[in-house]
Amino acid sequence: MELEKIKSKIELLPFVKVISEIADESKLEVYIVGGFIRDVILNRNRSDIDILVVGDGLSFARRCADKLGVENINIFKTFGTAHFNYKGYEIEFVGARKESYTRESRNPEVSSGSFLDDINRRDFTINSIAVAVHPAEFGKVIDTFDGLNDIKNKIIKTPLDPKVTFNDDPLRILRAFRFASQLQFEIDSTLLDAARELAERLSIIAQERITDEFMKILASPKPSIGLRYLYDTRVMEIIFPEIADLGGVEQRLDYHHKDVFLHTCQVVDNIAPNTDDVWLRFAALVHDIAKPKTKKFVDGIGWTFHGHEELGARMMKPIFKRMKLPLSKLHYVENLIRLHLRPIALVSDEVTDSAIRRFVVSAGEDLDDLITLCRADITSKNIKKVEKYLDNYEKVMQKVKDVKERDKLRAFQSPVSGELIMKEFGISPSKKVGEIKKAIEEAILDGEIQNDFEAAYQYMLKLKNQDYGSNN
Repeated sequence: MELEKIKSKIELLPFVKVISEIADESKLEVYIVGGFIRDVILNRNRSDIDILVVGDGLSFARRCADKLGVENINIFKTFGTAHFNYKGYEIEFVGARKESYTRESRNPEVSSGSFLDDINRRDFTINSIAVAVHPAEFGKVIDTFDGLNDIKNKIIKTPLDPKVTFNDDPLRILRAFRFASQLQFEIDSTLLDAARELAERLSIIAQERITDEFMKILASPKPSIGLRYLYDTRVMEIIFPEIADLGGVEQRLDYHHKDVFLHTCQVVDNIAPNTDDVWLRFAALVHDIAKPKTKKFVDGIGWTFHGHEELGARMMKPIFKRMKLPLSKLHYVENLIRLHLRPIALVSDEVTDSAIRRFVVSAGEDLDDLITLCRADITSKNIKKVEKYLDNYEKVMQKVKDVKERDKLRAFQSPVSGELIMKEFGISPSKKVGEIKKAIEEAILDGEIQNDFEAAYQYMLKLKNQDYGSNN
């Protein structure tokens, strides 16, 4: 049944007839291989397709592009691959090859090879299934390493000894964990043993490649699968030691705190169904990152983590730089970490409108994401406690809504511009302009004046009469 489904799907591809005809004319064996076949079986949509040519893959790709009317074709002679887009499909061609590796690099020495040579070099059995598209065997499924059964059994294995596979290309360790997370598969124990043994080999991998795989784990339907494999094999200690440090439960007298790593995994899983934004998921991953550094035992109270939100925010910049994460996302992540405890402190009936205003302004455009993070941060198994916390966040958001509607805080800034301040005070651009503007904003946040131009203008004149600009 699976074989028929695969053949039917292949036949519907808009370019496969042309590829088959050129394979026939060239007297070459040509196959669709890898992830596309796997995803057909798993009913996952996929638009990138790998074409394996037993022969000159670059020449074959050029002929296919010409016949399909494709003008833009990318040739990568160093890697022996060619790529073009056709009707929304990303098609990559490669000639069958065999590879050999040196210990110092994951970039192999490549030479022409047979079909079996090429299948042997594939990373996992679930990606080693091939389907013939040349006419003589069109639709024939070749499953050299029993990948069909591994897909059925939801397990990730390597075609060859995993120690050889991972030693040759250590990035495959992270790819295994990423596939496990994306597909919700288990990883064969021999692969886990090899990952533990060869984790240090990741030092030869470019940071960008490591970060890319890590972020794909975070973007998966259930990130904790990959995160826990990283932690259990001690690979996390190599690629993200601050997250590895979250693990472990410490006890003292009758007090204990929950394992922060396991709590973090639960938070990331909680948030995953509510957002595809990988940066919100990343914020969930790192929201408690400073707890190990701020942990303190207080008699009669237990474990405390005072200031972990502020320290955690300050830890982000060096982490972003080390992991080569985009600095354009730094402020967003810092802000969510810094504010993630603030909403629950605003539940009390005694909380002032001023406190709500300051919270709204601090959160800015990140307010909704912050509340999503706070809700995901509830990991108690006590249903009543969970309901209580969720109800508290609803109360906070109602207070926020009420204050925003009254004060028009959605896009808060001083209604009086810097230019007008300079004109009225007779001063040049300087620090004093910012101080005056800040004083007006503080008056609005404290509820002394309304958030509109006239009230702000009159307050500015009051400051002028008090010689605010000249005295500061």
